[in-house]
Amino acid sequence: MPVQIDDILLAEPRGFCAGVDRAIEIVERALLKFGAPIYVRHEIVHNTYVVNDLKARGAIFIEDLAEVPAGATLVFSAHGVSQEVRREAQARGFQVFDATCPLVTKVHVEVAKLHREGYEFIMIGHKGHPEVEGTMGQLTDGIHLVEDVEDVAKVRIADPSKVAVVTQTTLSVDDTRDILAAVKQHFPLVREPKQQDICYATQNRQDAVKLLAPQVDVVVVVGSPTSSNSNRLRELAERLGTPAYMVDAADDLKAEWLDGHPRVGLTAGASAPDVLVQAVIDRLRSFGATSVRSLPGVEEHVRFPLPMGLGDKSMAEVAASRS
Repeated sequence: MPVQIDDILLAEPRGFCAGVDRAIEIVERALLKFGAPIYVRHEIVHNTYVVNDLKARGAIFIEDLAEVPAGATLVFSAHGVSQEVRREAQARGFQVFDATCPLVTKVHVEVAKLHREGYEFIMIGHKGHPEVEGTMGQLTDGIHLVEDVEDVAKVRIADPSKVAVVTQTTLSVDDTRDILAAVKQHFPLVREPKQQDICYATQNRQDAVKLLAPQVDVVVVVGSPTSSNSNRLRELAERLGTPAYMVDAADDLKAEWLDGHPRVGLTAGASAPDVLVQAVIDRLRSFGATSVRSLPGVEEHVRFPLPMGLGDKSMAEVAASRS
């Protein structure tokens, strides 16, 4: 029998966050103002569609600054960069626009401030993730990465009364809570951030999945494999007992995932554009879905300012460049 889908429930909120919107707009405005090519260190955000779209308009994504010609315009990705990368970019004379998410920058500022006060750091995050590399690269030493509860016991701090904890902004709220509890057990005097490092968008999207998952038979997460926050949404739904799958595009959706699951929940990571969500909805309609409704959720009105020098193009021009 063919797969039959009855209802699609949409998580709210889902998709782009303010930091992602800002990062993409920085590249778009740079292309409009200075023309192609614009060089971007690392993928501006972790989404294949977004990166390919910007490549088609003249963005060149690189990892090594040696690939960037002298005098070029360079954009740092939303994930942030180390101090070493900043120094190298300055030494090479690039015109730099920083698309680091302001919530990641907040973590960098906190690390620099407390380091001056003599603190060492425990960072909760995933090894190799560019945001983790950027945050740990704010210092040359005195910052220790932990990926799970077991790692905490291996950390050695010179002065346990001078230790602070920071986290990658896109982690699982629940996993981070467990690791933070272990940090507090081993280092009772640990200094926590004034505000939770896990960003509002990550928190809101995970809360939305907690509401969505129990009401559906299967959850589909729109997001690229490299997207940390998208992976955490899929893992969260599965932890709640609902089968969950992640797709980079509508064509990735497999009919066998939906067999016997007439009610489908749909969400998207913070770096996934709505055009991909709509394409997945169209694919689900092809399986017979007639009802599409959004669950209640937090409304997000956050917007971050652009760097100086990029604000003189109108939003209409930027929007036209996207079409």
